[in-house]
Amino acid sequence: MSLTNDTIKQKLTEKFGDQLTNWEEPYGMLTFTAPKDLNIKVLQFLYDEPQLRFQFLTDLQAVHYPGKTGEELAVVYHLHNLADNVRIRLKVFTDVNKPDVFTATSLYQSANFMERETYDFFGVNFIGHPNLVRILNVDEMDYFPMRKEFPLEDQTRIDKDDEMFGR
Repeated sequence: MSLTNDTIKQKLTEKFGDQLTNWEEPYGMLTFTAPKDLNIKVLQFLYDEPQLRFQFLTDLQAVHYPGKTGEELAVVYHLHNLADNVRIRLKVFTDVNKPDVFTATSLYQSANFMERETYDFFGVNFIGHPNLVRILNVDEMDYFPMRKEFPLEDQTRIDKDDEMFGR
């Protein structure tokens, strides 16, 4: 029997009930949201459950939603069941003023660099990470460049020549 989105949703609902929300299937990929304090429990269940076996972390990143008060940062996990070739997406939201999320490095070794990059660009503090330091930006940076906190370039500037920038 092949693994379907309905089967995955049923297994997760049996285990976690209504704690998991926002079920969607954009382009056929099952997507749902979990409370941030349950992220490791959900990931562990998806990893260990014999029928599910989501044992490959394809990607981990963050998204900044400045208009969602209390849920400004979303940490997004893309998981892959290699045996059945099924992918799913898990989201957890956190407050930008206290961006603490539990690390997934105990389950997925690949989470190490992905979490460091997410910390580096969005400022998500992965609790329990073995080496949460900047990975691409300089250590002296006191801001997180991928957050939407900075104004876009001023289009009325006259101190540069647009021809040099291909415009």
